[in-house]
Amino acid sequence: MLKNYFDSRKIIIFTGIFIGIAATVLQSLGNPANMGICVACMERDIAGALGFHRAATVQYIRPEIIGFVLGSLLAAIIFKEFKPRSGSAPLIRFILGFLAMIGSLVFLGCPWRALLRLAGGDGNALFGILGLVTGILIGIFFIKSGYNLGRNQRTSPLAGWILPLIMVGLLILLIVKPQLPSGAVFFSSEGPGSQHAPILIALLVALAIGFLAQRTRFCTVATTRDVILIKDTYLLTGVFSLLLAAWLSNLVLGQFHPGFQGQPIAHTNQLWNFGGMTLAGLAFTLAGGCPGRQLFLSGEGDADASLFVLGMIFGAGFAHNFSIASSASGPGLWGPAAVIMGLFICLVIGFSKSDFFPKKEIKTYEQ
Repeated sequence: MLKNYFDSRKIIIFTGIFIGIAATVLQSLGNPANMGICVACMERDIAGALGFHRAATVQYIRPEIIGFVLGSLLAAIIFKEFKPRSGSAPLIRFILGFLAMIGSLVFLGCPWRALLRLAGGDGNALFGILGLVTGILIGIFFIKSGYNLGRNQRTSPLAGWILPLIMVGLLILLIVKPQLPSGAVFFSSEGPGSQHAPILIALLVALAIGFLAQRTRFCTVATTRDVILIKDTYLLTGVFSLLLAAWLSNLVLGQFHPGFQGQPIAHTNQLWNFGGMTLAGLAFTLAGGCPGRQLFLSGEGDADASLFVLGMIFGAGFAHNFSIASSASGPGLWGPAAVIMGLFICLVIGFSKSDFFPKKEIKTYEQ
């Protein structure tokens, strides 16, 4: 009965409302403007804190990412859905995570932040959302054409525990804040990385979101996919609830500032706002879910989703080290080229894993 209750439309609506309000409240408590919750940005900050990139303004271990995984883990254990599994094209999923982060950092936000930017009045987010939908539609074309990364299989419990244990380690680093000879762990003294809500509040909110999202299968990318493929609006109601709740909360908190110019952590190059999120939407669709969903799956023991998450963190370091990530002035030096190359790679993956070409029999090592 409890499982059926969490599968109801009322709970997915409640989850969307909770995320929308929580994101705006976290912003009012210190998180960057229009970035109360952004999975891509927060993973980028973690990459900086660990020294994977040296952009001094975006370095912080975000407890929200930790809470998403551990909250999902808690729900999965309680409802007996913690099932360690792996083996479904893991390296391809890592690359898709890498490319999804490239696209997100050219736009400056993941699908969650695109919605939250719009709810805060940022008109530039419209171009990102249009790009996101375009990327998802391309991914749906491949899905209809037989796209499949293969089935994962049950594996040892240790594989399913690896990312949750990494999150516990990150939480310890956040609390202890060790200063090693190398300078790590790095924490920004200015810029977005220095702006954060109190650790305990952010962690508790994220634990609740992780728990609810694991139970409801909340996913911003699967929303469009399900509406088109199976005419199911279950997830769509949750996403609209998030957008509406965030907009109303911003109005109440005085955080709604409509316009295109001068928006926080955003740029007005609409071509690459669109292009960056087209790449991200395509990569997320080919991988099977938005960045939040990948974290929640990791909490369930899905090692393939964990590799996608690690690919995003690696991609964040690469994007900042190689002048790909955007800033308020526009895309980085190599941002447009990286988006074009990323789209090409995603198309190659999509075609190669679909039924366009005859498949050769793959022999196992034993054979």
